[in-house]
Amino acid sequence: MVIEEPPRFGTPGPPMRRSPLIIGFTAGLGLLLAYCAYLAVQNVRSILILIFIAMFLAIGLNPAVVRLVKWGMPRGLAVAAVGIGAMLVLCGGIVALIPPLVQQSNDLVENLPQYIDNLQRNDQLNKLNDDYQLLDQLKNVATAGNITKALGGVWGGVQVAFSALFNILTVIILTVYFMGAFERLKEGGYKLVPATRRERVRLLGDEILAKVGAYLGGALAIAVVAGLSSFVFLLILGVAYPYALAVLVAITDLIPQIGATLGAVVVSIVGFATSLQAGIACVIFFVIYQQVENYLIYPTVMRRAVKVSDLAAIISVLVGVALMGVVGALIAIPVVAAIQLIFREVVIPRQNAR
Repeated sequence: MVIEEPPRFGTPGPPMRRSPLIIGFTAGLGLLLAYCAYLAVQNVRSILILIFIAMFLAIGLNPAVVRLVKWGMPRGLAVAAVGIGAMLVLCGGIVALIPPLVQQSNDLVENLPQYIDNLQRNDQLNKLNDDYQLLDQLKNVATAGNITKALGGVWGGVQVAFSALFNILTVIILTVYFMGAFERLKEGGYKLVPATRRERVRLLGDEILAKVGAYLGGALAIAVVAGLSSFVFLLILGVAYPYALAVLVAITDLIPQIGATLGAVVVSIVGFATSLQAGIACVIFFVIYQQVENYLIYPTVMRRAVKVSDLAAIISVLVGVALMGVVGALIAIPVVAAIQLIFREVVIPRQNAR
C-alpha cells in the first residue's frame, strides 16, 4: 500500500469565483499593461525604425549574397563583399552631396544681405520699405551670425551631424548582421509556426522575401538609370555640381511615385539659378524622362519583380508616407505585394472552400 505524502505547500483550494470585481481588476490590469507596452514602443520608436530599415535592406541585399554563394564564395565572404560594396556606394553619395551643400549654404549666408539690396530695385518693395522699413530691418537681421544662431549654432549642427552619422552606422551594422544570420533567422521564424502548416508558410514566406528582394533590386536599377541619365545631361548642359545633383536624383528616385518629381524640382531650381535657358532645358528633360521612366523603364523592370496595379501602388505610397514618412513610401509597394499574395493564396481559397 502506497501512502501519498501531502503536498509540500498544502492542498490547492477551490477555484475563485469570477466575481465582477476580479473581472474588472483583471481587465484594468490588462489595459494598464497594454498602455505601458505602448509607451515603451513609443520610447524606442526611432530604434525600431532603424531595425526595420536594416531588415528591409538585408532582405533586399540577400539575393546578391545568395548569388555569390552559388558562384562558390563562402557565405561570410559574400556578406562582407556585398556589405563593403553597399558602403562604398553610400560613401560615394555622401562625398558627392556634402561639399556642394556646405559650399552653397555658406554662399547663401554670406550673400543674403546683397540679395536683399537687389530686392530694393523693385518699385513696389521700395514703397513698402519707405512705409515700414521692411528691407532695412530684414537686412539687419539677416547677418551670418544671426542665421547661424537661428539654425542652432555650431553645437546644434554638430548634434545633427552626429545623430545622422549614428543612425547610418547603426543601420549598416545591423544590416550586415541580418545578412550574416539571414538563413538562421528565417528558419527560426518558421519554427514558430505549427508543424502541420510549416511547409506552406515556408513557401509563402520565401515568395514574399523574394518579391521584396526583387523590388529593391529593380528600384536600385531604375535609380541608377535616372542618376546616369541626369549626370550626362547636366554635364552637357554645364550645370554646376552635376555629380552631386545626379546622386540626389538617384536617391530621390528610390521613393515611388513622388521621388522623381522631387529630384526634378531641385535640379530645375539649380538650373534656373544657373541661367534661364538651363532651367527651361532641365524642365523639358525631366518631363520627357519621367514619361519614359513611368511608361517604359518602370513597368519593364517591375513587371518581373512585383505585380501591383497603379492604383494600389499610389494608395499604398500615400498610406506609407502618412504612417512612416519616407521609410513608409519605400516599403509600401512590396508590403502591398505581400498582402496580395496572402489574400490570393490563403484568404480567397479559404473563402471558396466554405
